[in-house]
Amino acid sequence: MASKGFITDDFMLHTKTAKRLYHEYAEAMPIIDYHCHLQPKMIAENYRFRDTYDLFLGGDHYKWRQMRSNGVPEDYITGDRPGIEKWRMWSKTLPLLIGNPLYHWTHLELLRYFGINEPLNELNCEDVWQTCNMMLSNESFRAQELIRRSNVEVICTTDDPADTLEYHEALTGFSTRVLPTFRPDAAVEICRDGFPAYIEKTGVKSYAELLSWLTDRIDFFHAHGCRLSDHALEAAPCTVGDAAAVFDKRMSGREITAKEADIFRTAVLRHLASEYVKRNWTMQLHIGALRNNNTKMFCLLGPDTGFDSVNDREIAADLAGFLNILALEDCLPKTILYTLNPKDNYVLATIMGCFQSAPTAGKIQFGSGWWFNDQRDGMEGQMRALGNLGVLGRFVGMLTDSRSFVSYPRHEYFRRIFCNLIGQWVEDGEYPDDRASLERIVRGVCYENAREYFAFGK
Repeated sequence: MASKGFITDDFMLHTKTAKRLYHEYAEAMPIIDYHCHLQPKMIAENYRFRDTYDLFLGGDHYKWRQMRSNGVPEDYITGDRPGIEKWRMWSKTLPLLIGNPLYHWTHLELLRYFGINEPLNELNCEDVWQTCNMMLSNESFRAQELIRRSNVEVICTTDDPADTLEYHEALTGFSTRVLPTFRPDAAVEICRDGFPAYIEKTGVKSYAELLSWLTDRIDFFHAHGCRLSDHALEAAPCTVGDAAAVFDKRMSGREITAKEADIFRTAVLRHLASEYVKRNWTMQLHIGALRNNNTKMFCLLGPDTGFDSVNDREIAADLAGFLNILALEDCLPKTILYTLNPKDNYVLATIMGCFQSAPTAGKIQFGSGWWFNDQRDGMEGQMRALGNLGVLGRFVGMLTDSRSFVSYPRHEYFRRIFCNLIGQWVEDGEYPDDRASLERIVRGVCYENAREYFAFGK
């Protein structure tokens, strides 16, 4: 297919310095994708994608949201319409997404994996569909080969403590390391409807047994290469009390208060953090999502289908208080703080500075632009805040946070934005054109900082 697209070698690179930094240092760096939602089963079984829609939009609620916003009926998004009809609806929506990162991501995906550099629209969607479908029949487009072709060194999936990790075990010979991440939300979020059933399924009978079970599972995950945990929080818990009594009350079928729930969360997370420190794990705190806002659609489709939003609650005092509790008990692990609301960029970038400590450089990290913020303004806003208030050169960089096997160009997108940002600072005379220092910064943020920080294999 003819190259008529706008994705050039210097896409999003607007100065000579930016181009040099990207092409000489960032472009060829391997990828450490330390937080994603790829399914280990699909990787282990070397999944073959059914068609182009399955590859590009299967499970991708970022794209589903925009199709709904364009008036596309749900049958053509998550329903049972043929793949070509769904693809056509996406192709009708895409040209309208001026200013949306999905426009760039989709075209980077088409170019990097299929060599198609022609803007996708309703007129050419069937030609693109046929070209991609034909190529998907090739072995080089199965799950593992897509990962290899993307130059991915490490993938960290997101896994429940009760998971057997059998698919991670099956991947021990794969050229890319596929490691689990400990995601204990189901055992922490005591107010969830499914909490009692989850606890009963584990065989746990008491609060003390719950902590013991979680510790055992941490050991099991560690033996399988896990070096990170992940926690989704509306705000950091910061209330001390009798967590065992709260647990017993909830398991007996009685309602608990918001304060009691916070007591339980605080206690469980304190325990978990102390275990993470012992094993040199990194704790990730994703703060600020307002989830499952549309009850009708949640009941129809379940979670993670495109009905979450940014929350606007105040987080500073509780987050500082929670980190302070951990610091007082010498159980504050390496921690990455993410905010979904950019109003809190300065909150996170300043709170983290209160809890840094040797010997780990950048022990507390301000995480990359997350979810609704992983676009140019969001990424630049996060990096500007970190540059203004912290040590940008120690930043561990980008992640996909994605369920898609063709999402790795998002690392390219980030690297181009990063190089363009600091390249402009150099051209404006705000930082010297010191080749050695700039090389260290670019290589560090794009790859080397993460490799050092997470210490995979140690």
